Amino acid sequence: MSSSRSASSGPPEPFKPKFDAQGLMAAVAVDADNGEVLMTAYMNREALEATRKTQRATFYSRSRKKLWVKGETSGNFLAVEEIRVDCDQDCLVLRVKLPKGGAACHTGERSCFYRKLTLTGPEELERLA
Repeated sequence: MSSSRSASSGPPEPFKPKFDAQGLMAAVAVDADNGEVLMTAYMNREALEATRKTQRATFYSRSRKKLWVKGETSGNFLAVEEIRVDCDQDCLVLRVKLPKGGAACHTGERSCFYRKLTLTGPEELERLA
C-alpha cells in the first residue's frame, strides 16, 4: 500500500510559509500552459499578499529594497493562475500567463533561462534556440 497522499485526501493543510532570515522566499514563475521556467525572484510576505490580491506577480527587490510588480515598466505583467507551495513551505512556484509575444526577462527574452552552461569542456554559455 502506498503512503503517498492524493490531492483530495484529508483536510486542507494550513499555509505556514517559512521565510528566510531576511524575510524572503524564492519564487519561480513558470508558464501555466507548458511549464517553461520563465524567471525566479524573491517574495516577502507583503509581495505574496499583493500577488494573491491582484493576481499579478509581485516580488521584493533585494537591491532596491522595495516591492515591484513584474511588468510595471515593460507592460509584460505575469497573470498568476496558481501558486504552488513546496513540501517545506519555503519556496513557491507561480503558474503564470504572459501577454501574447511578451517577455519575462528584462533582456527582452521570453524566459530568463535562454542560455545553458555546457556540461563538459570549457565553462561556456550556449544560447538556446
